[in-house]
Amino acid sequence: MLYDICYYFILFLIYSMLGWLIEVIRTYTSQHKFVNRGFLIGPYCPIYGIGVLLIINFLQEYMDNFIVLFLLAMLLCMTLEYLTSYIMEVLFNARWWDYSNRKFNINGRICLETAIPFGLCGLVIMYLVNPLLVSILDMIPRTILIILGICLMVIFLVDFVLSFIVILKFKNIKLDKYKDDTEEMNKLIKEYLIKNSRWTKRLVNSFPNFKIKLETLKKIYDKYITKNKQ
Repeated sequence: MLYDICYYFILFLIYSMLGWLIEVIRTYTSQHKFVNRGFLIGPYCPIYGIGVLLIINFLQEYMDNFIVLFLLAMLLCMTLEYLTSYIMEVLFNARWWDYSNRKFNINGRICLETAIPFGLCGLVIMYLVNPLLVSILDMIPRTILIILGICLMVIFLVDFVLSFIVILKFKNIKLDKYKDDTEEMNKLIKEYLIKNSRWTKRLVNSFPNFKIKLETLKKIYDKYITKNKQ
């Protein structure tokens, strides 16, 4: 049991790091600068790791039909991305990515433009990458793999807790100046986060298009109006 947990956690971490690398390369090609993508301090994007684990555990039986595998991988990743966007918005009152300006999007959370690459990556992972990684991990002695898995898990959990605390600052923002304008307030919030914390600055750089929920902006504005009337 412990061996299996460590085994899959190492796989999860490897794919999370590969996902982080893909995001960094993609951002570099568009912005021509290095941006440490993701929510966590370390070089990994957990949504990629989770997505791949779901693919390799639930889509094995479709390996003989690459078209079905492609479609299911695309559907699975779209569902994961949509749910992640929704949950993060509920938890932190902010939307971390928005595809509203792209064609064939659903509520700005997912779009066809990103879904197709997910399906293609699913094929590459199932037919090429995962068999190679599994063969390498299978060569590691059980005891060493368990120790390695536990150590990596502790590091990851510490990173997750610290990063979660930092992200909460996006929900509990206090500004000195407000305007009753969503775009302007989002701009002020981003400037505030950049100035007040190294790690929130990194998150703003990682997700430059994040948007605070309108309800939260209204609460901030109402609080400001109430304060001025007193």
